[in-house]
Amino acid sequence: MVKTIGNPLSWAAQQLAGASNHVTDSVEHLSGAEGPPKLRRLHHADLNTALRKGYEDFCAARTEVMMLVIFYPVVGLILIGMAFNMALVPLLFPLVMGFALLGPVAAVGLYEISRRREAGEDVTFAKAFGVFGAPSFGGILVIGLYLIGLFLVWMMTAWGIYLATLGPAVPESLMGFAVDTFTTGAGWIMILVGAAIGFVFALIALATTVISVPMLLDRHVGVAVAVGCSIQLVKDNPGVMLRWGAIVLATLVLGAVPLLLGLVVVLPILGHATWHLYRMAVQ
Repeated sequence: MVKTIGNPLSWAAQQLAGASNHVTDSVEHLSGAEGPPKLRRLHHADLNTALRKGYEDFCAARTEVMMLVIFYPVVGLILIGMAFNMALVPLLFPLVMGFALLGPVAAVGLYEISRRREAGEDVTFAKAFGVFGAPSFGGILVIGLYLIGLFLVWMMTAWGIYLATLGPAVPESLMGFAVDTFTTGAGWIMILVGAAIGFVFALIALATTVISVPMLLDRHVGVAVAVGCSIQLVKDNPGVMLRWGAIVLATLVLGAVPLLLGLVVVLPILGHATWHLYRMAVQ
């Protein structure tokens, strides 16, 4: 029988219905069907290998990757607009740094590209949305909600630190806020306390998500299993994982400096590298 192209709206509705059914099925099976995989000990050289492979993935699928992360410069423009609202100036830096907390889920399309390249499959922008067919997509949704909640708690905490130090007065200007931050005792207290508490938030995010999202994309495991493996990997390799966290933080800061434009390159490489780090960590 000759196949014909039906009504585009009908086709779109069928695809949406199929995706909705898959999401519903995934959420209903959050416990997963597989047990925890065995983990191997990582070495500092593994981080270099992961970054190298991440860069290779970025170069091989540059067009598709750019289409996935092009929204970050837009976010940069929004942040610039926020700078004109003096009441929000104290939250600009915490907001930019807080994006690192959302990175593991924001990069899920990049994990899919790396997975497909590793398996020798076609890599296109559309194929990156194969994450919706992941064995444990419902678990990825749960992790995403968890990270959004962690991000919101961090923002409220950052605001509370500002109120307790330089606040509650609204900064008169960006320059005035910078001067108060770096030339007063209260400003330095805000920096030190904010950095210390921010480190705790970053450590929590790192420990719970460093390999959990790639594992949920790759295997039919439950959220508890994926997060447990991620925490165990950090416990077994504290030095390597702390170095990885420092690499992620440093590169994100460098990428965020030019109005977040650098994230268009930094985020893809880190995302691809995270997939390869997961593959090296799991036997």
